[in-house]
Amino acid sequence: MAARDGPERTVFTVSPHDGGWAVEHDGMVIERSPDKEVAKAAANKRARAAQDAGQPCKVLVWGERY
Repeated sequence: MAARDGPERTVFTVSPHDGGWAVEHDGMVIERSPDKEVAKAAANKRARAAQDAGQPCKVLVWGERY
């Protein structure tokens, strides 16, 4: 299968972190929350902003199917 042409996707990952949940990007924690759903909402908000700026992106959530 050939690689897709075009810009690389920005990836925001929601994962467990210090008893709560974190949003990570490029290996760095950029937001924290004690609640998984709040962290997912924050990641989706960042992804929407990146997409609106023309950057392809996706959100991956630990423990959920991609």
